[in-house]
Amino acid sequence: MNYDLASRLDPSPFPDHPRSEGHSHSPVAGRLTLKQLGQAISEGAIDTVIVAMTDMQGRLIGKRLTGRFFMETGAGRQLFCDYFLATDMEMTLVPGYDSASWQKGYGDFALVPDLATTRAIPWLEKTAIVLADVTSRDGVTLHHSPRQMLRRQLQRLADIGLAADMAAELEFYLFNQTFDEARAGKYQDLKFSSWYPEDGHIFQTSKDEPYIRAIRTLMEQADIPVEGSKAECSPGQQEINLQYAGALETCDRLVLYKNGCKEIAHRMGKAVSFMPKLDEKLSGSSCHVHISLCDIASGASAFHDPSAANGMSATFRHFLAGAIAHAPAATFFYAPNINSYKRFTEGTFAPTRLAWSVDNRTTAFRVLGHGASLRFECRVPGADANPYLAFAALIASGLAGIENRLEPDVEHVGDAYGATAVPRVPRTMADALRHLETSQAMRAGLGDGVVDHYLHSGRWELGAFETTVTDWERIRLFERC
Repeated sequence: MNYDLASRLDPSPFPDHPRSEGHSHSPVAGRLTLKQLGQAISEGAIDTVIVAMTDMQGRLIGKRLTGRFFMETGAGRQLFCDYFLATDMEMTLVPGYDSASWQKGYGDFALVPDLATTRAIPWLEKTAIVLADVTSRDGVTLHHSPRQMLRRQLQRLADIGLAADMAAELEFYLFNQTFDEARAGKYQDLKFSSWYPEDGHIFQTSKDEPYIRAIRTLMEQADIPVEGSKAECSPGQQEINLQYAGALETCDRLVLYKNGCKEIAHRMGKAVSFMPKLDEKLSGSSCHVHISLCDIASGASAFHDPSAANGMSATFRHFLAGAIAHAPAATFFYAPNINSYKRFTEGTFAPTRLAWSVDNRTTAFRVLGHGASLRFECRVPGADANPYLAFAALIASGLAGIENRLEPDVEHVGDAYGATAVPRVPRTMADALRHLETSQAMRAGLGDGVVDHYLHSGRWELGAFETTVTDWERIRLFERC
């Protein structure tokens, strides 16, 4: 445990911003054992412990406990209302779920801390966080909980001797205004951090560096390893890539990273957005997912066969074929919001056609790497995807391919946007929900109860949108219809 790590940054981790004055960040940083956490609490370096789960929308939901209480209660489970896995983005009490309702009294489920996830959060004052698994109050696993959904798929992989290493490229937009200012302006005339397309530009990213550097360095201190950062295609668009890890660890890092990006932006008087399609004239924000499988016993890549075409083993081919074949049914987990589907536009680097290729960004599945690093990238998920759900759906799809020994079609060569004979990514949430409802692979892999739970959430979201009158309609029809 290193009490001096955070102090190696600028005197404040939020340089040149008056809101940081009088706010000290945690002198403890990184992963903590329970013993180290107890020591930090007893010495006053940590006084708050967040116990958090991830809801269906991918947000961290939980409680802040005093460090003393957390330790005195044996770092035990925390009871929480079961409606937190039965709400929409507005926290509406959505009727019709089997798991939670007024009829069932909206009782408790339990957040069970996974102590291996305990970290001191260097951008919050004297605060640690531990992520939780979710069970009933009687200790029965809640299979529709996002983290439990991924755990189930990883166990299915382990049952056949395999493990998944995964990574994700998460994009967002950066604004030189606060969240409150953006909302007060009704999200119009936003103050993007750049006024011109900046993909790869060093000068523009130097202007953004006070914020982006804070993200890189503070994430490193929180034991969320970062590869690097770069500007993306549109004004203000950013990408900060985390290092690959096991699938569950990667998802844990992603939800902490995404929440941390917002918290750090708030403290620096800025705002960020992970909305998948902020404007029809701008590039969408993605969450490209990279996956490779390894043999648990030997540690060797299960995807690589030096004697096979493109080095792709039979396991790789079957898994990739399953991922492609079942992508329409998995798309709701990759694209969980109405806005998600506006990202799937030709000629924008977002995928529209469900084909695979070697290093071709126009296809939905892109094969990359050599030897032990051989993998594929699923380009369908947007930045709004809940990573646990997206990873679980991708693995379930691939496992269906392995189980049925599916073979992929021949590699697509050339521009896939014009390949009208190739199946398309679902155009709308309604299309994606229809594919999910009838998918035997998703029902077999995720479970009928889980699929029905998320179908209900999607139908509720779709219904809420379909009854809402938009500005587009007013502008188009107020005077002229």
